Amino acid sequence: MDFQGKRALVTGAAGGIGAAIVNRLRAAGAQVAVADRMTDSVDADAHLPGDLLNESYADGLPAAAIEALGGLDIVINNAGVITRGPVTETSDADWQLSMGVNVEAPFRICRAAIPLMAESGGGAIVNTASCWGGKAPGPNHALYCMTKAAIASLTQCMGMDHAHQGIRINAVCPNEVNTPMLRSGFEKRGFDPDTAVAKLGQSVPLGRIAEPDDIADVVLFLASDAARYMCGALVEVNGGKPVS
Repeated sequence: MDFQGKRALVTGAAGGIGAAIVNRLRAAGAQVAVADRMTDSVDADAHLPGDLLNESYADGLPAAAIEALGGLDIVINNAGVITRGPVTETSDADWQLSMGVNVEAPFRICRAAIPLMAESGGGAIVNTASCWGGKAPGPNHALYCMTKAAIASLTQCMGMDHAHQGIRINAVCPNEVNTPMLRSGFEKRGFDPDTAVAKLGQSVPLGRIAEPDDIADVVLFLASDAARYMCGALVEVNGGKPVS
């Protein structure tokens, strides 16, 4: 996949999957603007740090990327948070964080980016949904699953609505991925992350959970011309393991 001359915006760029996406895009020739709370650790062509819960920041990211890179061909809405537990254990703060980062921020970024990308001839947007919620319900992750179902539905709707403008909008739907977010979740629950990740891998037909690069490669495919006829697709990346 050749991304020479392409300009991309990646949110959640400091996380495990985000960093892998940025590295893959830059290795393939793209210029990349990165967005996260802190972006100092990420090698990129432009750094746009900020808080996605800030409405004006999210609204302004596409224009800021264009100013920094000279254009915008690809948007990767990768940032996300996980809130665990049933609805009865979900606080207002959990709701505001999950809805803000997982749903409202990508909505705002897409709303701002689509007209700008259409003016320059189109482009590709890839959202991060999930096997959990985006494709199937999952236990004890009610709020997380709801937000991922929302971004999956939004992706399908936008994929239809903006295809005529030359903008392809799709979503990747990972299952468990070996990221700092996953490992810190195990630590918070009193588990050794290495042992827990290895045990979790035993439940996957391929024999392991995904690594960030496994997801990044699918994101790059969806952003590339190789996926030129895909609009509104939800691409499950699960190693053969269904949500259960």
